[in-house]
Amino acid sequence: MVQTPTQLETETLLLEYPKTLKLYVTQEQFAVLAASNRELRLERTAGGELIVNPPTGWETGKQNWSISGELYLWWRNSGEPGEAFESSTGFTLPNSAIRSPDASWVSQERWDALTLEQTGTFANICPDFVVELRSVSDTLKSLQEKMQEYMENGAVLGWLIDPKKRKVEVYRLGSEVEILSNPTELLGEEVLPGFVLNMRRVWG
Repeated sequence: MVQTPTQLETETLLLEYPKTLKLYVTQEQFAVLAASNRELRLERTAGGELIVNPPTGWETGKQNWSISGELYLWWRNSGEPGEAFESSTGFTLPNSAIRSPDASWVSQERWDALTLEQTGTFANICPDFVVELRSVSDTLKSLQEKMQEYMENGAVLGWLIDPKKRKVEVYRLGSEVEILSNPTELLGEEVLPGFVLNMRRVWG
């Protein structure tokens, strides 16, 4: 289990680098960076590349709040099955990438099977259910690749929500991606029985 230092000796510097330059970190280095930069959403690819995601704008933040809020209400009213998480939670996937879905859920059976070490700072598991909400700065291709990564590492159901185009890509294990145009609701299907996301709260 990676232990993050309680006190870090840091020096604030302004760093600008071109998009063509890639920075690579180990999982241990990533943990230290994440602890030192809590205002940023950091991710790490399977190859070790550091991904820096700046804070979201108010509109994306509001939309994400609606999604996480609805997931929480379903979880609470359903007897708190499994474990539900919001956008600041990072997971270490089986391929060693560290990813932070905008909303996610892990079944109780899979969560309970983790050892104490595996439930460290960034739990060693890919959620059963993941949501990615496209913001203005996100490219569709990068999010589609991310969704495929989730599915290849243990996810069963995933939603890629694009508010600008009012489209949703539904990812299911072992199935082709389904594209929905301006849906009024999304269903949790067999993964999240009874969960219904009212898309009017997301579209605004």
